Amino acid sequence: MRARLALMVSNRVCELREVVLRDKPQEMLDVSPKGTVPILIDVDGRVLDESIDIMLWALRQHDPEKWLMPQQGSVTEMLELIALFDDRFKYHLDRYKYPDRYPGVEARVHRYECSLFLEKLNSQLNATKYLFGNNVALADMAIAPFVRQFAHTNLTWFNEQPWPQLQAWLAGFTESEIYTSVMQKYPKWESGNPGVIFPSS
Repeated sequence: MRARLALMVSNRVCELREVVLRDKPQEMLDVSPKGTVPILIDVDGRVLDESIDIMLWALRQHDPEKWLMPQQGSVTEMLELIALFDDRFKYHLDRYKYPDRYPGVEARVHRYECSLFLEKLNSQLNATKYLFGNNVALADMAIAPFVRQFAHTNLTWFNEQPWPQLQAWLAGFTESEIYTSVMQKYPKWESGNPGVIFPSS
């Protein structure tokens, strides 16, 4: 989702190939043996297989909504916060969402660890509408998808927490036009078939 958000806002048109991870096409593994998504191959043949790298690639070409120009703080501070969520938060999120995949894991422990990060976000949102000011920036669009995953693991529990600013921020993201657009479903790509043009217009 994160890569699609940046591709859409920057209007970087690409051929999208939707894959099912339990049935990875060989063409995907040939390009990126680690077998994770998203993967982007640019016109020069360079392979980007981290969503934040794809976001930066797109926005550095065209950033009409100034996601790389935070109203407060710096790009470096944004990237540090994103890296924290990509690494430490995601580690606990995976074990909260999918405890059966990790032997000996107790989901509640990892939910608590995630909540420490979210309490800090809620505090950060006390002063401004978004994480780095009153305008949306890269940090919001890179972190919100993770918070959405966390929230929907147990939405009742999430909504009961004393995080009104965070809950409003997440609702703003999930109700936005760009979120609705990137959540569109696409047919599974089959070898030999063309992909889908994205964004479509």
